[in-house]
Amino acid sequence: MDGAPAETDGLVRPDLVGTPIYKMTGSGNDFVMVDARHTAPDDWSVEDIRAVCARHTGVGADGLVFVGPGSRSDAVRMVYYNSDGSRAAMCGNAALCSTRLAARWGLANPQHMTLETDAGTYESRCVSEAERAELHLAPVRAPAPVPGLRTVPGERQIVLGTVGVPHVVVLVADVDRVDVATRGKALRFDPAVGPAGANVNFLSPDGPGSDWRMRTYERGVEDETLACGTGAVAAACALAEWGLARSPVTFRTRSGRRVEVRVRKVGADLYDDVWLGGEARLVFRGVIN
Repeated sequence: MDGAPAETDGLVRPDLVGTPIYKMTGSGNDFVMVDARHTAPDDWSVEDIRAVCARHTGVGADGLVFVGPGSRSDAVRMVYYNSDGSRAAMCGNAALCSTRLAARWGLANPQHMTLETDAGTYESRCVSEAERAELHLAPVRAPAPVPGLRTVPGERQIVLGTVGVPHVVVLVADVDRVDVATRGKALRFDPAVGPAGANVNFLSPDGPGSDWRMRTYERGVEDETLACGTGAVAAACALAEWGLARSPVTFRTRSGRRVEVRVRKVGADLYDDVWLGGEARLVFRGVIN
């Protein structure tokens, strides 16, 4: 669709009516993208963000993303908000979508982009395959067990890692048998992971080799989402620590789309040369009505 009005049930402030928006999906993680050259994060209240991201009365999205020029002429700035209006330091799939959108707008070199986020500055690029992008992340500490964070029957391993934001990674026999909403919520708020909580990623094998399935409970959305880019990176590092997979690792997300992670272990507990690759597809353009 192109130029279609996006109904928000009159819940946003009048000065935001007419704001151009871009709906994008990153392997099932969906986002409302806005041009930060025309409207800045400070122009939006928590209520505005919630209204636009609402599934049934707004556009519907896991988060709202501002994309605009960075601090240098060759840089792009991404600011990410969860659908509940809380600001998050990083979202891998939002970063992939921001890369594609910034290239579309001519903000930076599509093949070598500097992407600035609250979690740090990364290299990203569009790849030759249509509607995909890659993100080069900072080195990642190996996920590790946490005192007090325990498995329940049906779970084999559980660790906590940080890839811009914290992730609990849980190895199970079959992700289809996990009550993600209930168990994910319990782990997301478990005191052992800290006061801010964490995203929760459940993993199970998807055939021989380095193919895996993943389901995610995402904080800030407070429900299952269809994909999680930084969670896939944390999961790949956890699988490497457990000796269950070698780079590259491919994850089939709940949406059926696949994301790929490449990592290289460079120390006792450090992974470097970390790359996330996945879908970054424009679904429609419109304006807030």
